[in-house]
Amino acid sequence: MDTDLERTRAQLPRFATFNPAEVQPAVDALLARNRAALAALGALDGAPGWDNFVEPLDDLNDALSRCWSPVRHLHGVLDSEALREAYNAALPAISAYGTELLQNDGLYRGFAALEAAPDFAVLSPARRQVVLQSLRDFRLGGIALDPARRVRFSEVQQELAKLGARFEENVLDATRAFEYHTTDAAELAGLPDPILGLTAQNAQQAGREGWLLTLDLPCYQAVLMYADDRTLRHTLYDAYVTRASELSAEGRFDNSEVISRILALRQESARLLDFADYAALSLATKMAGSPAEVLGFLRDLARRSRPVALRELGELEAFAARELGMAQLEAWDVPYASEKLRQHSYAISQETLRPYFPVARVLSGLFEIIRRLFGVRIAKLDGIDVWHPDVACYEVRGEADAELRGVFYLDIFARAHKRGGAWMDDCLGRRRVGGEVRHPAAYLTCNFTPPVEGRPSLLTHDEVITLFHEFGHGLHHLLTRIDEPGVAGINGVAWDAVELPSQFMENWCWEREALDLLSAHHETGEPLSDDLLSRLRAAKNFQAGLKSLRQIEFALFDFRLHAEFTRGLDVQTLLDEVRNEVAVLIPPRHNRFQHSFSHIFAGGYAAGYYSYKWAEVLAADAFSRFEEAGVFDPQAGADFLHAILERGGSEDAAVLFRRFRGRDPSIEALIRRSGLTA
Repeated sequence: MDTDLERTRAQLPRFATFNPAEVQPAVDALLARNRAALAALGALDGAPGWDNFVEPLDDLNDALSRCWSPVRHLHGVLDSEALREAYNAALPAISAYGTELLQNDGLYRGFAALEAAPDFAVLSPARRQVVLQSLRDFRLGGIALDPARRVRFSEVQQELAKLGARFEENVLDATRAFEYHTTDAAELAGLPDPILGLTAQNAQQAGREGWLLTLDLPCYQAVLMYADDRTLRHTLYDAYVTRASELSAEGRFDNSEVISRILALRQESARLLDFADYAALSLATKMAGSPAEVLGFLRDLARRSRPVALRELGELEAFAARELGMAQLEAWDVPYASEKLRQHSYAISQETLRPYFPVARVLSGLFEIIRRLFGVRIAKLDGIDVWHPDVACYEVRGEADAELRGVFYLDIFARAHKRGGAWMDDCLGRRRVGGEVRHPAAYLTCNFTPPVEGRPSLLTHDEVITLFHEFGHGLHHLLTRIDEPGVAGINGVAWDAVELPSQFMENWCWEREALDLLSAHHETGEPLSDDLLSRLRAAKNFQAGLKSLRQIEFALFDFRLHAEFTRGLDVQTLLDEVRNEVAVLIPPRHNRFQHSFSHIFAGGYAAGYYSYKWAEVLAADAFSRFEEAGVFDPQAGADFLHAILERGGSEDAAVLFRRFRGRDPSIEALIRRSGLTA
C-alpha cells in the first residue's frame, strides 16, 4: 500500500457529499475553535518557538483552508443559488477572521520575538522568510493602527470581500443572461464545425430547434473570428462588451456602483495604513520597487510596441478594404479581418490546426514534456471524488524514485454555471506534519470546447497554450520542496513573479520536439507537418504589437486607476485617457470593458495586472537558456526545477532568478521573441 497516496486521498475534499446548507455551521464552528486556540497562542508562557507557536498557527490556518477551499472552488465551477447563498453568507465571517488574525497583538509579538531571537540567523531560509513575511503582513493588516482605525480597517476588508464576490457574480449572471437563437443556417456561415455542433447541442438541451449562441468564450470568440455575418458579430460584440454594465440587459447586474465602491474602499485601506494610494500598498508584496518603476516599465514597452502596432493596423485596414470590402473597420470586424489576414498571409488558422490537437493527445504530450523537463511522471487516479463527470484527478511522482509529489484535478471544458477563463487554485498546500510530508493538491481549470455528439474535443493552438500556462502554475504549486506552508509553492512568491512558471511553459507550444509529442491528426494520426509548423511559426508574432499594446493598456489602466483614484473620478474617462496614450485600436464609446475586468475587481491583480508583462520578461529570458542549450536540455530543466519550482516563496524572486540564469533578467529576449523590433 502506498501510504503517501492513501494519506493524501484521505485529505481530499468529499465533493459527493457536499451540502451548501452545511457551509455556514461548519465555518462558524471552525472559526470559534480557531479563535479559542489563537487566544492561547497569543498568551504563551515562555519564548515562542517553531514547535509551540508557528506550527500550531499553521494547523489553524490549514484547517480553515481545507474547510473553505472547496467552497470557494465550487462557487467558481458549479455555481447554484444554494451554493451562492451559502458562500456569500459565510464570506464576511471568513474575511473578518482574516483581518483579526493580522491584528492579533499576541501573534505579532510572537513573530517579532522570533526575529529578535539569537537563533534567528541559523533558521533555514524558508523559516526566516516565513517570519519576515508574517511581520510584513501584520503591518499590512493594520497591526499598528489604533483601536478605532483597526475596526474601520476590518469593516473595509469585509466589505471588499463581499463586493469582489458580487462583481464576479454579476459578470457570470450577465454572461448567462444572453442567448441568441437562430434556425437560419446561413446566418452562421463561416463558423467552424465544432462550434456549430456545440451551439446545436445548446439548442437541443434548451428544447429548441436550430442553434443557440452564448457569450461563453468558445462560442463568442469563434463568432467574432469566423462568422461571415457582420450583423451577428456586431450583436455578440455589443452584448459581450457591455456585460455587467448600465448598458446590458436593462441594467441588471450592473457593476458600476460596485467598481466605485471597491476603488474607494481600497484607497481608504491604503490611507489607513499610511500609503499614498492603493498602488503603493500593492507594491509592498511585489518585485517592482515603486510606482514610477512600474509606469516606466509599461511606457517603455508601449514605446517599443507602438511602431509595430501602427504598421500592423495599417496592413489590416488595407487588407480589409481591398479583400473584404470594409472601408471602415469596426471593433466587431477586427478579429474577423485579422483571422482572414492571417490565413491570407500564412495559409493557417486556429481551425486549420484544431484537428491536430485532440485533448487526449495534448495531455499525453504535455505529461511527457513535463517528464523530460523535470523528471516527474503524471498518471490518472481512479476512485477520486469529483464535482462533475468531466473532471479527472492525477498524481505526480518522481520518475527516478516514484516519490509522490502531489495530485491535481483537471476540469477543462466549458459548461453552464462555470466561471469563464482559466486558472489554478490550491486545494492542499505542502507541509510537514508529525515528521510526515502532506503532499500538495491543485485545481486546474479551463473553458475549452467540450466533446460533441461522440466526437473528441479538439483544441485550438491558443487553447493548448492556455493549458500549458495553467500547468506552469500547477507545477509551481505541486513540485515545491518547501515544508513551511506560508512560503511553499506559490505562497509567498512576489505577485509580479508568480506568472514566471506559467508563461515559461508556454514556450514549448512552438517547438518541433514538443509539438511532435502534442499533435496528431484525430482521424489519420498524422503529425503536424513541416509545412504546417513552418506556417505556425511564421504566424507566431502575427499582430504582436497590437497584442502587446492591448495588455499594456489593461495594465496601465489598472495601475493608474489605483494610483490616482479620488472620489468623483470618472473611471471611463481615465480608461479613455490611457487608450489615447498607448492604444492604436480605440473601441467604440459603448464598450464597458472595465465592468467585467474580474482580474482587478474580483481577483488578486488590483494594481498588479502589469505582472503579466513583468513576468513575461522573466519567462522569455529564462527560456533563452533552453534556446541556447536545447529545449529538453536535462541540466537546464533540473536547474529550473531546483531554483524556481521547488523553492516557492522561500527566497526573494530576484535571487532565485539569478540562481537559475546566472544574472539579472534582460528585456531583450522578450523583444526578440515577441517580434517587437520595428
